Amino acid sequence: MSNLRNLVALFSLLGISFMAATNAKPLKVYVLCGQSNMEGHARISTFEAMKMDPLTRPILKEMIDGKGKPVICDQVWISYYTGGRDNMGEGFGKLTAGYGSRKIPAEPGDKIGPEFTFGIFMQNALAEPVLIIKTAWGGKSIHTDFRPPSAGPYPFSEQELENLKKRGKNLKEAKAERTEQTGRFYRLMIDHVHRVLKDIKRVYPGYNPTDGYDLAGFAWFQGWNDMVSGGTYPNRGKPGGYDAYSECLTHFIRDVRKDLKAPNMKFVIGVMGVGGPLDKYVSQRYVPIHGSFREAMAVPASMPEFNGNVAAVRTAQYWDMRLQEIEDKQGKVKQMAGFLKSKHKGHPNKDGSMNAQAQKAFLEKYRRELISEEDESYAQIARSNAAYHYFGSARTMALIGKAFAEAIVEMGKK
Repeated sequence: MSNLRNLVALFSLLGISFMAATNAKPLKVYVLCGQSNMEGHARISTFEAMKMDPLTRPILKEMIDGKGKPVICDQVWISYYTGGRDNMGEGFGKLTAGYGSRKIPAEPGDKIGPEFTFGIFMQNALAEPVLIIKTAWGGKSIHTDFRPPSAGPYPFSEQELENLKKRGKNLKEAKAERTEQTGRFYRLMIDHVHRVLKDIKRVYPGYNPTDGYDLAGFAWFQGWNDMVSGGTYPNRGKPGGYDAYSECLTHFIRDVRKDLKAPNMKFVIGVMGVGGPLDKYVSQRYVPIHGSFREAMAVPASMPEFNGNVAAVRTAQYWDMRLQEIEDKQGKVKQMAGFLKSKHKGHPNKDGSMNAQAQKAFLEKYRRELISEEDESYAQIARSNAAYHYFGSARTMALIGKAFAEAIVEMGKK
């Protein structure tokens, strides 16, 4: 009788295993790509500031364990390819904090980018294994570095050619150098994705090749080097001044899907939001440039060709306005220092009566009147990098990563 029970138990176990095998799903794979803000410059130390914001407090609970340490995701694996000219490399393993910008690609760092909460919330949404393939390099443009094949060669503007002549550059050599640079990081990204997909078990040891994989989404977070390039975009800030970016990104989406053989892969554009909402800018100087560039980035999401499978996530909404206000006040202090030093009319020391010590004392008093101790304390724990890196704020990176994941999941429902 016991033998019969054992046999029934064995068949039952085999039946469960068979059902599990037949119900197995392809591994969901997501590609994250871009420049320094996709790398991520938010130090883990800035997690602490998320406790102070009701919006991010619940997100932080997903990011740390019971001991307050960054979680290690049980169902999310990552391969991260990055580095400089002489130290390209890969870090991989289970997703946790530390896959942001790294000095040594293969060694854990102390920063996060969007990947951390992207993986956490994708895992929560799917309740199944996830593989993230991240490639990111600081200071890279789509007009040259990430230029996709179908966009053709880089088109020098007349202004650029004229400037090269004025600087005594050999035009033939300059064009040859640009040709060599064009598309290099696009190719590095595609090659790395192929390399990981060829041997997924190297990154995710539990992967079953018979299950296959599904390239389910791509997140693009880039833009700074294009936005500031007056040579490539001589009419930036004017209507149509960034049309070439929109065209290039459109080619990029098509080419990525073609080269990765994933025609239905969802695509998220992380629209650059450095500076925050335009209506909150203290100075209007950069509003035309920032505004027109943001609109140019979002263009593909409104094209009929990409209806329902390309989405734009406006990251300006996740800007830390408290840090921005502190930054603006610090700017006033710096400006006042200049006024005192130059004996600017209409300001203290216009008569030059203040020596260096007196100026220092005045500035300290002025700073204390503008910036409270509470704000200074907040900035110390909430900020870890420059404004163009979203202040190195974990709050901001966490919100952006979560938004990228939610946008892809939402498109998958349609």
